[in-house]
Amino acid sequence: MKAAQINEYGTDVVMINNNAGMPEISPGKILVKVHAAGVNPFDWKIREGYVNQTRKFSFPITIGGDFAGTVVETGEGVVQYQKGDSVYGSGLFLSGGSGTFAQFVSTGENLLAMKPEKASYQEAAALPLVGVSALDVLSKKMKLQKGQKILIHGGSGGIGSMAIQIAKHMGAYVATTARRDRALYLEDLGADEVIDYKGEIFEEKLQEYDAVFDTVGTETYRRSFQVLRKGGIIVSMLEQPDKELMDRYQVNSLAQSTRITSDSLRELSRLFDNGVIRVSIDRVFPLDEAAQALEYQRNGTVNGKVVIALLQEG
Repeated sequence: MKAAQINEYGTDVVMINNNAGMPEISPGKILVKVHAAGVNPFDWKIREGYVNQTRKFSFPITIGGDFAGTVVETGEGVVQYQKGDSVYGSGLFLSGGSGTFAQFVSTGENLLAMKPEKASYQEAAALPLVGVSALDVLSKKMKLQKGQKILIHGGSGGIGSMAIQIAKHMGAYVATTARRDRALYLEDLGADEVIDYKGEIFEEKLQEYDAVFDTVGTETYRRSFQVLRKGGIIVSMLEQPDKELMDRYQVNSLAQSTRITSDSLRELSRLFDNGVIRVSIDRVFPLDEAAQALEYQRNGTVNGKVVIALLQEG
């Protein structure tokens, strides 16, 4: 089969292997023909070796975590899925999958769910990591309530755009930071207030907020404590809790580490099929251009999601 792989860590290391070995099927695993794969910042971080700090992995590594496709074969003990089912989920090698930038992926049935009925394969492939992250942070970490105020940093990105829609559905007042030219797009998603992160100082405009969802990190994370009321909460996708700032502002801070499960994917499917959330696909690349897709994602100007298409829609 064809797969986008790396044999070393770096920036210009992705190669297309036209003779990659087919993923093995073991008990509890499912072999899926990949129609489309979602591209996330975590993918280029894997390419560059950011996850190679504590564990050693054998090369070649097939890149990619999110995907949507059709079941080809099921391993011993799999009872929820059968050949021909349209599914989506995670096939990340760090979670025991075989990697999704490939024509076929093997992954555990606990990392899958049936594809949302109203989603195309490309839309479904763009949902897992960003959708589950937003859902987990807002509903479980923050326990966001109707009428509360939340600031979402990086609103035009994959996670931010999902979080805006879900937070609005939960009845919150939603402010977000983004580039000025993204304002109409974000207001269409449900943002009540869009702050130009280049031309405006968000901590001077916003006060007494109940929650901050940080998808940007660094100084944006540290400045965000000024926005919160006492007893508020900030959850970051990138930063570890800063105890000094927590004590100074008397707020709570958590770091988010997303774990995709079948239950979370099923909830995501329900939200999509009920029209609560939609996904914006910024650009679609063929598998042969997987390296370019990673670079496009890395440059920080993506409006929504980047997807790799392995089969034509329809």
